[in-house]
Amino acid sequence: MSGAGLRRAVVLAAVVVACVLPFVLSNFRLFQFTQVFIYAIALLGLNILTGFNGQISLGHGAFYAVGAYTTAIMIDKWNVPYGWTIPVAGLLCLVVGFLFGIPALRLEGLYLALATFALALAIPQILKYFEHWTGGSQGIVLSKPRAPFGLTLNPDQWLYFVTLGVLLVLFVLAANLLSRRTGRAIVAIRDNPIAAQAMGVNNALYKSLTFGVSAAYTGVAGALSAVAIAFVAPDTFNVFLSITFLVGIVIGGLASISGAVFGALFIQFVPNWAQDISKAAPWAIYGIFLITFMYAMPRGIAGSLRLVLGRLARLSGGTRRVA
Repeated sequence: MSGAGLRRAVVLAAVVVACVLPFVLSNFRLFQFTQVFIYAIALLGLNILTGFNGQISLGHGAFYAVGAYTTAIMIDKWNVPYGWTIPVAGLLCLVVGFLFGIPALRLEGLYLALATFALALAIPQILKYFEHWTGGSQGIVLSKPRAPFGLTLNPDQWLYFVTLGVLLVLFVLAANLLSRRTGRAIVAIRDNPIAAQAMGVNNALYKSLTFGVSAAYTGVAGALSAVAIAFVAPDTFNVFLSITFLVGIVIGGLASISGAVFGALFIQFVPNWAQDISKAAPWAIYGIFLITFMYAMPRGIAGSLRLVLGRLARLSGGTRRVA
């Protein structure tokens, strides 16, 4: 089996396992895996911007907040069905991200990181200021939706499948985007912006567009989070959330679509494990985990697995030739 075939088999097996989990796990564990899928969507959005396009963002928690509050306000104030609020949240974040990306064109590297960091700092205060719409510090409380069409699924199981479906669709869209001319232009700007422009790539347009697409993915994740948790509050979307997203894409693997899933697993479960190991110093344990992963897998989890699967494919091919 070729390396690509082996990877497809692994992905198919993972999807099958994911479809079985709701019927064997407790509601709490199911909620945790729903959060993993939500984080994976957000991390994929950030990875498109940082991993594939080379723009560093420390403010994606702000787009996550915009998506979450868009859904929460539409449900709470106007009784819009949650299914309609999710694409609206994504489109709004697409516009906001694109517009933010235009002035950010003048900034690169650490300067862009600082600008996005300022955005992450500002968003909780902005949300508190518009108290009439956002509920201020008290936030907005929602109700978890029930499964439609008479399906015998509890709310946690239904939201798990909804989130899994959105995840798969967005991952397929990202894979198609990045494998086409647009994706090649995005990566070319990261590798050598001068050469990309000389080849006819409109750097300004593609960088702004990438920022918008990245924000849209993160906004959809925020919208799903609002529905799954059934609560939003400004302090939930602090700077630490943006830093956590950045940690996730580095641990999962930069410029890797599958790395978003591995990074999401890390940021969802490792802090909990650190808390279980030492309630006195959980962040020290978390730091040890982080350093260990970075030292053992400098290319991220996805990069390391890609090397392992490639070697297995070569060994399999060599065995068939000998036979």
